[in-house]
Amino acid sequence: MKILIAEDDPISRRILEARLLEWGYEVMIASDGGEAWEIIQQPESPSLIISDWMMPRMDGLALCRKICSMEKSEYIYFIILTAKGEKKDIIEGLEAGADDFLAKPFNPEELKYRIRIGERIINLERRILELANTDSLTGLLNRRAFMERMEQEMSRAQREKKPLSLILADIDHFKGVNDTYGHQIGDLVLQRFVGQLTTSTRPYDFLGRYGGEEFVVCLPGGDGLQAVSIAERMRRQVEDMKIMLPDDSRSIRITASFGTACYSIESGKNIDLLIKSADDALYLAKDKGRNCVCSSCA
Repeated sequence: MKILIAEDDPISRRILEARLLEWGYEVMIASDGGEAWEIIQQPESPSLIISDWMMPRMDGLALCRKICSMEKSEYIYFIILTAKGEKKDIIEGLEAGADDFLAKPFNPEELKYRIRIGERIINLERRILELANTDSLTGLLNRRAFMERMEQEMSRAQREKKPLSLILADIDHFKGVNDTYGHQIGDLVLQRFVGQLTTSTRPYDFLGRYGGEEFVVCLPGGDGLQAVSIAERMRRQVEDMKIMLPDDSRSIRITASFGTACYSIESGKNIDLLIKSADDALYLAKDKGRNCVCSSCA
């Protein structure tokens, strides 16, 4: 786990850093609250902060309040280290949003176990967030989480003037699978289908379950030709896939239909229009007889 030390005293910083490194943590250093605030706003910033109370530019309580007010997907656990040890000081620190309070000079073993408590809380929060954002059957982003990620990617595409594409994929005649083999086999088919989609994507693409047997893939930086190429590769892999049933005596095959759509500055599409374009292309693929790729990209 990555821990940020915000401490203006160089000796205290070195002592803290040495202890944390000894305990196996990755350490970042800030010499005052202002520098710590700059670090926290960066991508992949630390999840736990050990901050002195009295610092130049921005003190520990001001830093804590700013962090509590910011919009951040992951929780940041905040420990205040200070020579202030009166009850009113502890209350003031906790009211500012601090999770824990340790008086100087601190006992190293006490600090270690307070950090471990913070680590457990952070891991629990991450697990809860993962469950809230993930489709339990396939492990993909659920629809809400996918749309939130899409908003971020669309904003980036607009800011950097880069393309972005979507693929909507739908398993053909999936109701027949459930009716013939039952819902447990239907779930197995969905999982195997997702596995094939995943093998065709690039490391920075992301997938979501859009609903039922329909899935969506976002291709950041991908243009229309790339979207069609990736969708066609997915289609072939799904068509070639043999799904063995649990008793190993039978196998079934499936096909899927794909619709693609692309965003560019020139297109002027927003997220809703982009999804509608991909959906229209998917319906066209269904009308053409299924097991094909259709594109709405110009």
